[in-house]
Parts: sequence; C-alpha cells; structure tokens
Amino acid sequence: MPYKAEGPELAPSEEELRDRIPGWGADLAPEHRRTWQQRDDLPDTGARWEFPERQDEGPRREKSIEHSMLPPVFGTAQPLHGVSGAIRRVAYDRFSETKNTRWLLLVLGDRVDAVTAHARSLLTRRPDDPITLTGVMAEADHRPIASRFGRGRLDLRHAWLDPIVVVGPWVLAGALVVAAARRVLR
Repeated sequence: MPYKAEGPELAPSEEELRDRIPGWGADLAPEHRRTWQQRDDLPDTGARWEFPERQDEGPRREKSIEHSMLPPVFGTAQPLHGVSGAIRRVAYDRFSETKNTRWLLLVLGDRVDAVTAHARSLLTRRPDDPITLTGVMAEADHRPIASRFGRGRLDLRHAWLDPIVVVGPWVLAGALVVAAARRVLR
C-alpha cells in the first residue's frame, strides 16, 4: 500500500478495540480481565485445606537453593548415585537455577552417568552395540552423500565430531580394559 498524502490512519481508541476484539485489554485494569465467567451457582466441592499432608522426605532429596522446602509431593524414582550423583548434588547445593554453572554441572552429571552405563554394559552378556544403535548401518541404504549436501543441513557443521562423540567412549573403555588386563597379567 503506497503512502498517502493525508498521513497515516490513527490507531483506534481502547473502546473501539474492546468492542471489536473479544478479550482485548485483558492485561489492563482487573475489571477488564475476562478469563472466565464468575459463577456462584456451582455446588460445594468440599475441597478445603490449608497445606496438604507432606510426603515423607526419607533420604536426602535434592531441591533448589531458592526454595526453603520440597513440595508436598515429589518423585523418588531416580535417586542420585555414584560420581554423577555427587556432581549433581554440587549443582543443587551450591548454585542457583539462574546460573549456567548449575546447568552445565547437571549436563556433566548426565554425561558421566551415560559413560558409566556404557562401561557397565561391557560387563554384561549383551553389551551395547554402538554400530547398530546409532543407525550407521542404515546410512548406505538411504543416500548418505546426497542427503547431506545441497540441502542446507545445519548438522553438517558438527558431522566430523559425531564419530568422536559416539565411538570415543568405546575406544577409551577398550583402552582401559586392555591396560587393566596388562597390569593383571604382569
């Protein structure tokens, strides 16, 4: 639309907007906030409590340092354990939720947990198989070169790093096993 010599049209007034757009101005004065209609004819539900009964905290639970207590109900499915648990405890005990250090420590704890899980799998009858679990074998059947180039894929920037991240822990675990076996045999 070209510019007109008369100038731009003025913005409509609040009353015009409120009449034209249902719910306009909900962030203005409280009397204009219509999120739902108030009803007084609903039956009494009997739901009355000051503070719900608290779940037994039992062993030490993690909570943010911003909060003085745990919520009344919380999950207990995955208690912290091992080195990864110690890293996560440091994150919960010392750093605020607003600090990047806290989140980086939580990610580090997750990665440590993943590496120890991979290492534990080597001691089982069916260890993890990094080749088939990553889908590398399917690459040959689905145009591996053509699907990567000329399509603007952003993951090409780190594609060289993927084999190191996926295979690196396995090579490291294998080297540790070989070194331990050599030490035992001497």
